Amino acid sequence: MTTVMALLAGCGGDTTADDTTDDTASNDAAQEETAELSGTVATDGSTSMEEVIGALGEQFMADNSGVSVTYNPTGSGAGIEAVSNGSCDIGLASRDLKDDETGVKAITVAKDGIAIIVNPNNPVADLSVEQIAQLATGEITNWADVGGTDGQVVFMGREAGSGTRDGFESITGTKDACKYQNELTSTGEVIAAVASNPNAIGYASLSAVDETVKAITVGGVEPTEETVLDGSYQIQRPFVMVTRESEALNPAAQAFFDWAVSADAADLIRQAGAVPLA
Repeated sequence: MTTVMALLAGCGGDTTADDTTDDTASNDAAQEETAELSGTVATDGSTSMEEVIGALGEQFMADNSGVSVTYNPTGSGAGIEAVSNGSCDIGLASRDLKDDETGVKAITVAKDGIAIIVNPNNPVADLSVEQIAQLATGEITNWADVGGTDGQVVFMGREAGSGTRDGFESITGTKDACKYQNELTSTGEVIAAVASNPNAIGYASLSAVDETVKAITVGGVEPTEETVLDGSYQIQRPFVMVTRESEALNPAAQAFFDWAVSADAADLIRQAGAVPLA
């Protein structure tokens, strides 16, 4: 918010002048308090951040009636490109920036655990990161080889360009090597596919996992907010907000950005299923 305040200096001991100065200062302060932030905050990117950005945008608009916060769910890569070319104010990504994504800067707002999910009837309850990678790449093709019952492994995941896929493959070292039975366009579709197939395995944002699937432990560590935040759960990723390096945000977008990365927004982020860092 930009305000202009007049600083008035009084001379001598004239009490009338002093009163006038006090009244002027009070009026200026009142105007500052009642001035409303206005404008549009355009965000674009990660579909996995939909719940988080939705909660933040809704609250910010409720607190600032003159501001409109929009969200375009295009995926992490597209969101970073959108902020880079100036078609949005803030890009959203569920991964770190890549070396070739230059001219932009990112700050981590929260962490998101990526749960490894299997069908509830699958007896396998724990896998190492190495075993998960072997199941994903087809090096292990039968559940019996990891302590399960005899059955062909069916690996499910997200489509190319998904931040969740990029996060999973980067963490497990399986970039461009996974053997997908199905490449699905949303986390919900992955969960539904795993829930309907007793031999399926897949990955999903921790916040999206429900009772229709089983989230296994990884290296003996359960995926929870605490284990994601302290780093003991290995399959996790950042939720980041991306802005241009060379161009300042408009006042509304800057105010939204500053609030979103502050402790004031932490409870909303937590309620949206992610782990706030502030």
